[in-house]
Amino acid sequence: MTTYVWGYLPEYHDERKDILDAVDTVFSSGSLVLGASVSGFESEFADYHGVRHCTGVDNGTNAVKLALEAMGVGPGDEVITVSNTAAPTVVAIHGTGATPVFVDIRPEDYLMDTDQVAAAITPRTKALLPVHLYGQCVDMAPLEALAAEHGLALVEDCAQAHGARHHGRIAGSMGDIAAFSFYPTKVLGAYGDGGAVLTGSDEADAALRRLRYYGMEKRYYVVRMPGHNSRLDEVQAEILRRKLTRLDGYIDGRRAVARRYEEGLADLTGPGGLQLPATSPGNEHVYYVYVVRHPQRDRIIERLKSAYDISLNISYPWPVHTMAGFEHLGYAKGSLPVTEALAEEIFSLPMYPSLPPDLQNTVIGALRDVLTTL
Repeated sequence: MTTYVWGYLPEYHDERKDILDAVDTVFSSGSLVLGASVSGFESEFADYHGVRHCTGVDNGTNAVKLALEAMGVGPGDEVITVSNTAAPTVVAIHGTGATPVFVDIRPEDYLMDTDQVAAAITPRTKALLPVHLYGQCVDMAPLEALAAEHGLALVEDCAQAHGARHHGRIAGSMGDIAAFSFYPTKVLGAYGDGGAVLTGSDEADAALRRLRYYGMEKRYYVVRMPGHNSRLDEVQAEILRRKLTRLDGYIDGRRAVARRYEEGLADLTGPGGLQLPATSPGNEHVYYVYVVRHPQRDRIIERLKSAYDISLNISYPWPVHTMAGFEHLGYAKGSLPVTEALAEEIFSLPMYPSLPPDLQNTVIGALRDVLTTL
């Protein structure tokens, strides 16, 4: 049987009764769209983060897009972000009509190099969009200072960092507005698509609620454009309400998996060899994915698949600025050297809180065999 980097069936087996009860709760409620489950989840998710407002939306991509639009980002504006991210981050920027502007990442933690941001700011810059990647937070203090100095919106992409903290502050509470995805693989995952936007601003929250509902504030009457049909589904919201109560346990489970990898692989690390994830100072990592690095990445992945039927993932094999869909942005090869170099070497080991220890030990043993026979 093939081993994959993620699977939900062990978790579903353990939580099946509660998940099915959530579905029945919605179907028995008499309200299937923007009902008590969505409003309840919004309140509880906001409380978890210590933020005033939460607006549930249909997916993480639209969470980023609507967050930007709520902050006034649109055609002619620029948004500074990174290319080492899931493409939807940049698709969302493009969807507002704004232009993404990339800075490079740090080789030690693969996060935005905040030292490069000031030089990227132009009169057209409207927002800074740090991506809290792989389960830990970008260093926010320099970005907060730059946003204040230049009058920019600070928009957190938290799709991969539910529950992560930076110097005690939780991801999603540090910027003007924050976008989350609840895609099934996420630290807090639904059983389908879902997303949310957090903000402490009453004005931004009101804008978000219009944006997700056709530009309306009451039925059938459009107040302001743009508008979208981007509502969080009631069933997914009720499932997320139940799972939110277990989020800290999921995080503990991910950290336990990470510790087992470190214990099983630490002696194989070193210059020119395997590099395990590094947690940056002040960060509390939640390990959305467990990204390692090796100069012979492709050979390792091929050997694991052919000899052990272990199928691994690369997050991400193509930096966004190198994709054909974004060639119009004009980034030449070599323009983001750290991002491009890492894309040739990084890969992800299986990571989810219900990963059986015996299966993880099989992966560790296979990887050890491959690394010692390269």
